[in-house]
Amino acid sequence: MFSRIAKRSFSSSAAANYKVAVLGAAGGIGQPLSLLLKLNHRVTDLSLYDIKGAKGVAADISHIPTNSKVEGFSPEEQEGLSKALSGADVVLIPAGVPRKPGMTRDDLFNINASIVRDLASACADSCPNAAVLVISNPVNSTVPIVREVLKQKGVYNKDKLFGVTTLDVLRSSRFLSEVVGTDPTTEKVTVVGGHSGLTIVPLLSQTKHKDLKPDVRDALIHRIQFGGDEVVQAKNGAGSATLSMAQAGARFASAVLKGLDGERDIIEPTFVENPIYKDEGIDFFATNVTLGPHGVAKIHDLGNLADYEEEMINTAKETLKKNIVKGQEFVTASK
Repeated sequence: MFSRIAKRSFSSSAAANYKVAVLGAAGGIGQPLSLLLKLNHRVTDLSLYDIKGAKGVAADISHIPTNSKVEGFSPEEQEGLSKALSGADVVLIPAGVPRKPGMTRDDLFNINASIVRDLASACADSCPNAAVLVISNPVNSTVPIVREVLKQKGVYNKDKLFGVTTLDVLRSSRFLSEVVGTDPTTEKVTVVGGHSGLTIVPLLSQTKHKDLKPDVRDALIHRIQFGGDEVVQAKNGAGSATLSMAQAGARFASAVLKGLDGERDIIEPTFVENPIYKDEGIDFFATNVTLGPHGVAKIHDLGNLADYEEEMINTAKETLKKNIVKGQEFVTASK
């Protein structure tokens, strides 16, 4: 079916018509993400939700003269979350808290896992057919949480649940271009695995620069895997990567919308339910996917890998398996 869909022309007379909801719209990621979505011509109905501040963000960006209606919602109004989600085609979830000084990773997980669980439940009730794009960290665990909740509600569609790993792709393009002295917009790097530390595997051997010196290559890979630390340190612990993450979220949302709208050959890496290592107990893995009218149209294999990339993937799998189980067990324990 996907192959028979003709590429559409997106003139003003044939504009797409999609409702997009942002849950956590008043946060550090949510605000710039909402702004960027307001500028996307396929978004004709932009729905913003947060525990506070979403109405203000909505009022602010509603003044931008693009062809979309913006509305903000809060839990203070009756069925605010349900209204925000009703009829949504795409839902982005950046809601959660960043890691703060003195907070352990377990503390962060428990807070964000609860938030994501409850928002996933609301999505199941109010927009069961929506594509759900999970930004809230730790993505390796929050995406499995969303799956378990949607399964419990009987509305899980593996082709419409995504973990947004696009920030790793953006960093790879930028950091590689700095090393080789090229235009970053011309550098395309596929990033597979997961979305934290050693689970992030940039496939540099599949770029135009596969012959980097090992020490240069290894330093570049480390920077891609731990690029978020640069931002945290530069912000003196007062924040994490929010603006670049918003751009990453907007880029991936745009790709999903293009796919829903029938454009061909829309390919992006993303963390999805993936058969590639399922026999090893790893249900989710980020690879390139082709996006289509029903979400995931095709999951791509990894292609030819260098020996060092094979080793990185083996390391990534060990951590990913634990991360995924942690998410699943959280939902089981909170029934």
